[in-house]
Amino acid sequence: MALIEIEDEIIEIINKENKEDFIYDFLKIYDIPNSTITRLKNGTNNLSKIPGEVHLKNKLYFKETVNDVFEAFIEIESKVNDAVAIPRYLFVTDFKVILAKDTKTGESLDIKFKELPIHFNFFLAWNGIEKVDFEKENPLDIKAAERFARLFDVLNKEIESDSEEQRHALNLFLMRLLFCLFAEDTNIFHKGQFTNGIKQYTSDDGNNLNDYIEGLFKVLDTQSREKTPIIYKDFPYVNGQLFTEPHQPIKFNKKARKLILECGELLEWSKINPDIFGSMIQAVATEDNRSHLGMHYTSVTNIMKVINPLFLDEVKQQFKEIKDSWNDSFQEIHLGKKKISDTRKKHLDKISTLTNRIKNMKFFDPACGSGNFLIITYKELRQLEIDIYVLINEINNAQMLIYEPIVTLSQFYGIEIDEFASDIAKLSLWIAEHQMNLALKEAVAEAIRPTLPLKSAGDIRCGNALRLDWNEVCPQELNGEVYLFGNPPYLGGKKQDNSHKSDMDFVFSGFKNYRNLDYIAAWFYLGSKYIQGMNSKLAFVSTNSICQGEQVPLLWGNILDYTQIFFTHTQFLWNNNARNKAAVFVVIVGLVDKKQKYERKAIYNSNSVKYVENISPYLSEGSDVIVYKEKKPLFQVPEIEFGSMPRDNGGLILTPEEYQDAIEMNPRLANVIKKYVGSYEFLNNQVRYCIWMNDKQYQEFKDFTFIKQRMGIVRKFRENSKAESTRKAAETPYKFVQLGATKKQRLNNKVTLIIPRVSSENRYYLPMGIIDNETIVSDLAYSVVNAELVLLGILQSKMHMTWMKNMAGRLKADYRYSAGFCYNPFPIPKLSSSRKKVIEEIILTILDIREEYPESLATLYTNGKMPENLIRAHNLLDMEVDKLYKNGIFNSEEERLTTLLKLYEIKKNNG
Repeated sequence: MALIEIEDEIIEIINKENKEDFIYDFLKIYDIPNSTITRLKNGTNNLSKIPGEVHLKNKLYFKETVNDVFEAFIEIESKVNDAVAIPRYLFVTDFKVILAKDTKTGESLDIKFKELPIHFNFFLAWNGIEKVDFEKENPLDIKAAERFARLFDVLNKEIESDSEEQRHALNLFLMRLLFCLFAEDTNIFHKGQFTNGIKQYTSDDGNNLNDYIEGLFKVLDTQSREKTPIIYKDFPYVNGQLFTEPHQPIKFNKKARKLILECGELLEWSKINPDIFGSMIQAVATEDNRSHLGMHYTSVTNIMKVINPLFLDEVKQQFKEIKDSWNDSFQEIHLGKKKISDTRKKHLDKISTLTNRIKNMKFFDPACGSGNFLIITYKELRQLEIDIYVLINEINNAQMLIYEPIVTLSQFYGIEIDEFASDIAKLSLWIAEHQMNLALKEAVAEAIRPTLPLKSAGDIRCGNALRLDWNEVCPQELNGEVYLFGNPPYLGGKKQDNSHKSDMDFVFSGFKNYRNLDYIAAWFYLGSKYIQGMNSKLAFVSTNSICQGEQVPLLWGNILDYTQIFFTHTQFLWNNNARNKAAVFVVIVGLVDKKQKYERKAIYNSNSVKYVENISPYLSEGSDVIVYKEKKPLFQVPEIEFGSMPRDNGGLILTPEEYQDAIEMNPRLANVIKKYVGSYEFLNNQVRYCIWMNDKQYQEFKDFTFIKQRMGIVRKFRENSKAESTRKAAETPYKFVQLGATKKQRLNNKVTLIIPRVSSENRYYLPMGIIDNETIVSDLAYSVVNAELVLLGILQSKMHMTWMKNMAGRLKADYRYSAGFCYNPFPIPKLSSSRKKVIEEIILTILDIREEYPESLATLYTNGKMPENLIRAHNLLDMEVDKLYKNGIFNSEEERLTTLLKLYEIKKNNG
């Protein structure tokens, strides 16, 4: 049940005149089974036999009283203290007040009976939700968004489905309503002024509510109060262009009016978090996201991973050095070693330099959504401003008289394609500004910064960021500092619709193969052009796909000529604080102009930071080397081949049952039917068969009924193809259209390897193996003919897995192995005969261990399911393969990748 549904249900039962069934109705709300409540009501499982008491084992001891509530509570508390099983909650009421206690946490409730709905969360343990977990989920924001969702639904029913004008009017009204509700709870308006006005001056049926709203919104945009109607006289002038656009008529009814009043009376708007709330309200007006209110809210912790290394750590460190220096100097002043006037001026000058720098900064999110990044940045800088004011007061001995703003909304810029989201971003920034104004006043009583009239943010632009001129939205000065940040949309090439592809065409016109890039690559490219030659920086959150495989040469090959990566946060789980978490693995990449000097660049992971001379486009320590697609192996290994492709509509492929039926029909068919294995069959211990004939064999078998029928299926399918090459292949329906490694002679002293083209990301290793010479490999796998066994050992090691993770493409979240990026360029050092023998023996052991288990390779190699002896064998293999690349132990995958990229670079440079 949604939070507001619980709250609304409680409102209904406390308003009932007859309170006889109150406690049973109350328990139903918290999903106590009806059967339990029925037995409780008839006394079967009521452990108390005293009238007016209900004792449900382990859950509740309830007492209804007409006497002193406190004495009644003391009485039942003493009873349960002696009980074997103490109920979770004690609850006493005379239906005027309530005393309750959570016996597990020790928390108590002492409230008026009518206040019970807003304290519904006290009893959520019945639903398996502890209060500490509930509070983590920002329940106020969720409740408010859910109630707004109801209001939206009521008002949206009156809108014509194809009327963009009416939808715009509704969205604008909701945003203004949010401001008014927040304003009356935070002293921007008088307490309850907006809600009370609706109660007093509009009818219950909502018929005249639109007139009242229209009049009020006009007044809020009018500075003069000379001709203001008396009912609006006390409302202030708001400005900020929030109420400038004329209000368009909205059809209100009784239910809509009731919901608006509930929003004002039941929710504490002063406590909302504008960073999450904006995302949730945006979801209200987006039906696809409705069931996941707040789903895309980004946690403060994750936003800090972006803005801290981008700029915030640096300015905070500057302030810390000034503060520490003042504290040290203050001690010397007391000892008579320094003059206070000289020291005071020196430190005030340093502060002035810092504040002037901050004033000249700009902050720009070109995919701002409802403003999360901008809001957190603003609040962090405002807090730093407060700390600066406190220090100035201390240095001046509380003589500071002028509190000139250091951080203003005019420094904040954004682009968002959704109009409602961009409007909510502005509103959320205003809310954040007022909250920080209150925080300033609390910290420095003399520093008063009025919220009204509202100030405009620098420019929160509604538009397509990939079509707008970013310099026009957020102009740069030659020596100015602009910080770009955000979490642009990801969207792999195959998930992009026509509008996305059109955007990519617009941004990457003239580039080769750009359609294979992730949509977010456009933000990185435009951002890199924006900061080129400037003193600006950027940091975007992205899926790690842009730093893997073919995307690296496509994107970074065009960016790193004039920019450099100055920090990165390697892969981590990007989650959020909302209830239905949108979890995805991401990286953060920070860019700066190539000419800026960075002696220490930072690679962050979950627990530490490593400072390096350079960060590669694969986000490892090393040069800017880029791995390009190779058609042939760079190192001394056999060629890898695609499997054979039938393009047959199933005519050439047989299930095991079809194979048995065919052989029973005519045993001679066994000569032209072979095992057929792809990634799925190999990993899951499955087998299929295929008809495999040369010209001579076809002439021998073409009149067999079975063959004739199957060839008919193939021929018809190919003849109807749009591809000319496939239609041509209809002339030889018995042949696969693409032949894999079977065309090569297989040497007796070598083996044929099979490498799945797709494998789950939930495996430490990509399982590979050996197949016999008679098995046909499908186009869904690779094969390596005439390989030495040692090659399988190297390919099954952590060294190769590290390379594959960074070079492979992805099919959803799974690895998509690539000949051009994973196999052909993979560095393999020269092997001594002794090292080769050791690796061969270990890989044979691994193959033997696999045979001991009936489970498929897919199961055996799933993380958490690998048998201990298989893990030990692989660990031993990793240790021996590592020795080929380093005299010592690798401490991380990042270190392995750095080593491999160096070897690749040497090979490419030296040929």
